[in-house]
Amino acid sequence: MAVLVASKPMLAIGLVLLCAESVLAQDTSVETEGWAAFLSRDFYHMLIVPLMLATCVMGYAAKPSTTDEVPDGFHKFQYTYMVVWALCVAADWLQGPYVYALYAAYGFDSHEIAELFVAGFGSSLVFGCFVGTFTDKFGRKKCCILYCILYILSCMTKHFRVYSVLMIGRVTGGIATSMLFSCFECWMVSEHLQRHNFSGGLLGYMFGMMFQVMYLVAIASGLAGQAVADAFTFGPISEGSSFYTGGYCCPFDLAIACLVVGIVLIAMLFEENYGNTGSGDATSGLLENIQSGMQLLMKDRRALLLGVVVSAFEGSMFAFVFNWTPALDSETVKPPHGVIFALFMMACMCGASLSTLAGNIAKPGMRLLCTFGAGFLSFTVASHAASRTSGENLGLSLSAFLLFEFCVGVYFPSVGVLKSEVVPESVRGTVYNLYRVPLNAIVVGLLLSSISMTTCFRLNAMLLLIAFASMAFIAFAPSSSAGIVGVGNKDRDTELGKPSYDQVPADAGNSESVGGATVVGRRRVHADEA
Repeated sequence: MAVLVASKPMLAIGLVLLCAESVLAQDTSVETEGWAAFLSRDFYHMLIVPLMLATCVMGYAAKPSTTDEVPDGFHKFQYTYMVVWALCVAADWLQGPYVYALYAAYGFDSHEIAELFVAGFGSSLVFGCFVGTFTDKFGRKKCCILYCILYILSCMTKHFRVYSVLMIGRVTGGIATSMLFSCFECWMVSEHLQRHNFSGGLLGYMFGMMFQVMYLVAIASGLAGQAVADAFTFGPISEGSSFYTGGYCCPFDLAIACLVVGIVLIAMLFEENYGNTGSGDATSGLLENIQSGMQLLMKDRRALLLGVVVSAFEGSMFAFVFNWTPALDSETVKPPHGVIFALFMMACMCGASLSTLAGNIAKPGMRLLCTFGAGFLSFTVASHAASRTSGENLGLSLSAFLLFEFCVGVYFPSVGVLKSEVVPESVRGTVYNLYRVPLNAIVVGLLLSSISMTTCFRLNAMLLLIAFASMAFIAFAPSSSAGIVGVGNKDRDTELGKPSYDQVPADAGNSESVGGATVVGRRRVHADEA
């Protein structure tokens, strides 16, 4: 039964990949030169097949499964959610490779582009602090539809070569991103546990499938976005017009199509559910949580240094998101942004798979130490390549970026387990938000400063060294948070051998509460959230 449950959703995932292949097949350049010539066009395309094979092998070896009995109605619920999730997350991934490229094509300089990126990151950060409460009160189904509407508006603004219009799109897009990784999870957990009364083991399996689908959809989205971007000529609809179509605008149009279908499916297939907002004073409870969270950070150096780890690594990640497009820009080899993004996601999924497979060999702390060491090496190589002007360094830069994306794949599942061990349940959501304060400062400082790309990569390498040193202390130092006022005993997740999806508790739907808001699940931060 476990094999059956694990294999059927792969058919749905295969359909997503087939959709990308069908879009690629319509690319006139592919029809003209043939698949063999397409896959050997340049070193970017030559990496597609070997990286895809590695991704499939490692993904299959680490695929989620469950030994729980599968009740009637589970498969219908699973397929309904996964199809909607795949469409809505595809709309998010389709945009990632082309945001910087589109702004640059419109003629904006790097500082103006940085301001647009910071606006998207800032709106996501601010709204993310209370999106859980808003979702619980307004309704999860309504918020899923609102996510689609906000992202449609964001994608529509990409057609305008007007800075103020693009800024509005960045703000609505940032809000939508924060909703994507909260509303859908909250809806699914509530339906799974409350309406259908499915087991906690099956919930863990659902989360495993959810994030595996996310990575596979990201790969397919990169290839599909590349195909539509190449199929139509980029330019204004008329001479002197500020409204553009074709080229880099096409992936955003494809995202709109996914979102429109998503709205229809959500309206037809989802039932409304709400969170437990409680009867107390939410503001008072939130202030008490912030006070307890600050006490934890002042008394427990492991919790404080974990915040340093999160801010340093994820800050370098957001700076990387901003810089990879100009770093690979070349007149000799035009960068296929969608293909490059797909390669990044393949490397990231390989890292996530390795993190799962290595669960019975290395604890999260040791995995993170190795990850930060490899990340330091990647940015050291990237800074060396960026300091030289020769086009021959593109391959070196790409290799460094793929190594860092592999590190990103290892990082998120590993740090998720570590955070659950170090941060107490009673203030977990609050402390996670406090971790984002220095992260925000790092991102804004790196993006809005006038430093060169080489200097930025060197600073990223230093941030990885800081993360390594902090992680070393966390891995070998005892906890010191016992007895802190307002902080309960830590509910530590157990990690026994290979991570088991059957270890999700039956009350996982209420695993974190911040000001009455339910926060569930873990995610890999979207690359375009900065």
